[in-house]
Amino acid sequence: MQIKGPAGNIAAELLFPTDFRQEKDRCTLVIMMHGFLGGKEKVPMGFLSQLLLQAGLAVLRFDFDGYGESDGAEEENTVPKMLQDAQAVWDYAATLPFVERIIILGHSQGGVVASMLAGRLEKAGTPPAALLLFAPASILKEFARRGRFFTVRCNPVNPPATIPLYGFKMGRDYILSAQTLPIEEESSWYTGPVGLFHGTWDIVVPVSCSEAYHRRYRHSELHRIRRTGHIFLFRRKLVCRLLLDYLRRLGY
Repeated sequence: MQIKGPAGNIAAELLFPTDFRQEKDRCTLVIMMHGFLGGKEKVPMGFLSQLLLQAGLAVLRFDFDGYGESDGAEEENTVPKMLQDAQAVWDYAATLPFVERIIILGHSQGGVVASMLAGRLEKAGTPPAALLLFAPASILKEFARRGRFFTVRCNPVNPPATIPLYGFKMGRDYILSAQTLPIEEESSWYTGPVGLFHGTWDIVVPVSCSEAYHRRYRHSELHRIRRTGHIFLFRRKLVCRLLLDYLRRLGY
């Protein structure tokens, strides 16, 4: 399926639990937002989607513009534009007659987008029912200010038009706009329940990012998951159990 976004069509998938009937049943919907170099079906989105479906929740996952099957050019992608994509997906989800509540889930860079969108929605009086953040990459702001992304460096004041990064083309506008992102301010507007999940072996995004989010929120739980990294490959079962337990405590 496709959702109309600011850069064109956003490729999305709407998934339902077994035996769910759109014309009769109602459900909680989880909007999932992937990370940098990720996609709607890539790890960890894939196994998290399956867990949520098995728990009886519906899932709406999508590719940000410039990623996967969505329109747009990857070198023109920025976090502010991802926020516009996320808002468009939220607006679509809010029109679905069978949806009772909406939860937002984000991984890595998608966690930053999810946290900022949740704050904006709170300000607008339409907050999500809960926020789930997996290794939220708020450090991207520091990376942009230093001009250092993994093994690649650039002049942060005058970056090149594009930077090749593991087969992805990062654009100049991404770097410049990321330097002034109001991540802390906008994410702190959200006052609902927040579940934070972070691997202690994460060498991409330090656990301190989730710890900072945890301090910022009034109603949050932080789960430090030992012996796993940024995409939770080595402890999938534990990650799923922790997420499921958290959702049950919230009443889902």
